[in-house]
Amino acid sequence: MQQLHLPMFPQGVTQITNSLGFTREKDQITYFHGSLPVFTHALDDLASFRMITSQFFVSGHAKQSQIARAFGIPLVTIKRAVKRYREGGPRAFYVERKTRGAAVLTEPVLAEAQRLLDDGLSVKDVAARLELKSDTLDKAVRSGRVHVVKKKDPDAWISSKSERTTLDAAAPMGVAAHDIVGRLAASVGALGAAAPRFEAALDVPNGGVLCALPALLAMGLLEGTERFFTLPAGYYAPDSLLMLLAFMALCRMQSIEVLRNCAPGEWGKLLGLDRAPEVRTLRKKIHLMSAVGHPLEWSAALCQRWMEGAPEQAHVLYIDGHVRVYHGQQTRLPKHYVAREKLCLRATVDYWVNAMDGQPFMVINQVVDPGLIRSIEEEILPRLEVRHPALAKPASEALEASEVPEAHEAPEANEMPENAPEALEVPEANEMPENAPGLHPRHRLVLVFDREGYSPDFFQRLLEKGIACLSYHKYPGADWAEDEFQSQAVTLVNNQVISMRLAERGTRLPNGLWLREIRKLTDRGHQTAILSTDYHTTSVILGARMFARWSQENFFRYGRLNFGLDRLADYSTEEITDPIKLVNPAYRQLDSQVRSANARLSRLLAQFGALNLELTIDPEQVVPFVAEKSALHEQIEGLKADVVKLKADRKETAHYIKIQELPEADRFKKLGTLSKHFLDTIKIVAYRAESAMANIVRETLPKPDQARALLCALYTVEADLLPDYDAKTLTVRLHHSARSHTDAVITKLCDELSATETLFPRTDLRMIFKLGSS
Repeated sequence: MQQLHLPMFPQGVTQITNSLGFTREKDQITYFHGSLPVFTHALDDLASFRMITSQFFVSGHAKQSQIARAFGIPLVTIKRAVKRYREGGPRAFYVERKTRGAAVLTEPVLAEAQRLLDDGLSVKDVAARLELKSDTLDKAVRSGRVHVVKKKDPDAWISSKSERTTLDAAAPMGVAAHDIVGRLAASVGALGAAAPRFEAALDVPNGGVLCALPALLAMGLLEGTERFFTLPAGYYAPDSLLMLLAFMALCRMQSIEVLRNCAPGEWGKLLGLDRAPEVRTLRKKIHLMSAVGHPLEWSAALCQRWMEGAPEQAHVLYIDGHVRVYHGQQTRLPKHYVAREKLCLRATVDYWVNAMDGQPFMVINQVVDPGLIRSIEEEILPRLEVRHPALAKPASEALEASEVPEAHEAPEANEMPENAPEALEVPEANEMPENAPGLHPRHRLVLVFDREGYSPDFFQRLLEKGIACLSYHKYPGADWAEDEFQSQAVTLVNNQVISMRLAERGTRLPNGLWLREIRKLTDRGHQTAILSTDYHTTSVILGARMFARWSQENFFRYGRLNFGLDRLADYSTEEITDPIKLVNPAYRQLDSQVRSANARLSRLLAQFGALNLELTIDPEQVVPFVAEKSALHEQIEGLKADVVKLKADRKETAHYIKIQELPEADRFKKLGTLSKHFLDTIKIVAYRAESAMANIVRETLPKPDQARALLCALYTVEADLLPDYDAKTLTVRLHHSARSHTDAVITKLCDELSATETLFPRTDLRMIFKLGSS
């Protein structure tokens, strides 16, 4: 396009030639020939200026160079004006210029062209499809009437790891602290929390953990964040901290201290921030979210959400205690027997509630272990009655759909097992107990626990609440005949079908409770007896449920090795203010002495009974024999007196005392529980998210049991982060794995995750997951 050069009209008289000049008065230009004015035009009348200057040249009054020098315009501009004057005269400067209208590019045509360009077609292809000239459409693009969506090079303007390392080390406010304005605003309370802002980056360590974000959000990691956690104005928002802690758990960083040895800028890239918080800052935030926030209510809401979302999982719950050993010196906790160590060590006990496949629902810490039965009745059941969908409703509503047999209907004689034991009396119809198998309505819930929970009265109390139990028989009695056992195909929780040899009888406990006894016969001839008050489920299913209890033990081991389940959240201790009762140390000592004395007494009695004179009666042999026998008798009598005295002292000593009544030397504090419970809840969410992803991966894995190992490697793989704020997407491009068949599994997983269309929290970026250049 030609550049327009306007003439300059300075104030006063300016000479063009010796006889020709012009003057400017306000907004009028007047030309003089000698002393006579010859022409006048307005200051902004460009057409008249070009006409009169061209006339000056054509009439011979001035040269083109003189005109150009006087008005400061290019010589070519004067030449064009002279050409127009010669061709059309003065009228040529005042004729309206002819222009071609946009008859071709109408509004509908422009709209269609823009749509095709947005779909990625080139200008040439769009012109051909709309039967336009390419030049016509090119002009429309240059004029801005339509625009071309440029395909961005995904590798353009992306920082490499080495470049980021150099920049992070040179950050003015500390390592990787690039957001100077945001951090200064947060320091004076002018910033609520830094908003995530992603930048394109290559080879971000642990970038694969972003694949777990859709599952974490689906498990409710950030639900109720504003309601349960409020932090003072600062740089890091609660949701960023929760995501960071969940990512750390999935990357198997079992302690917060591990973060000290990681590049903070790289972890910040995963959160959309300049850097991750320091360990000291993170600990302070955890303490605030635990003490000022409501972690117990948060975990309760998540538990209720999971149970309501999967009522079939929540129908059968596994309860067991996990002994968490304490090796520190902050307090002298009571000792517990640790089965995996086969030692009595100072520890605290956590009671976990899991589903049949090991999925955790909740955890309850006991400062002093009161035992499984009391923990269930005093701690777990009250919580389940609020959170469990079946127990939260009245019994009539929960059992509305169940068939309740007639109240006086008793099983016929031929309905009893043919192999019922002879010692078990089968009552007549009118003598049948109220809890007989055919008379009880369907249960609302099934609790599965080990032998520690064996108690006929406890079984009866659960049954009255509509809760069935499933446990091992603590006193199974004599073995059953092997011909009673039949091979049954049992489907386990992982859909594996195995063969079990099972047999069933009815049995009555000492309190009169009638229940089912099912036994499993192993290849070595051992019989494992289980009891159940579930009168409606088949023995095959009950057997699968009972022996699936090991899924909870597997969860304990997996969580301890991979998620740091036994690690402390902090080193704080708290005073115990609740009137908790525990075993009196003096009673325990006396009881130990009684047991020890009884053991010695048993050995002496056995030795005394085995002492016989088998030789001929000879005074030389009888005298030493009698002396030895008399000495043993004296020891036995003295030990019996000691046992009687110890038992009397033990009887006079209180068995249980309140913790505040302990001697000063035996008193202890409890470990900090709120931070531990807060972090345990995050680990539960992380475990459930990993389990959900493992279910997807198992569908395409040749060895399904390797699903968690594959995910563990995926979480730590490097990835490229490619945000596109125009398209509102955040692409996570994973690096390839070591094996091609693993790449195929990860590609399938990426497709499933991308289909969720997850938005990164507090942004409008839709997450897209892909493997390499796929």
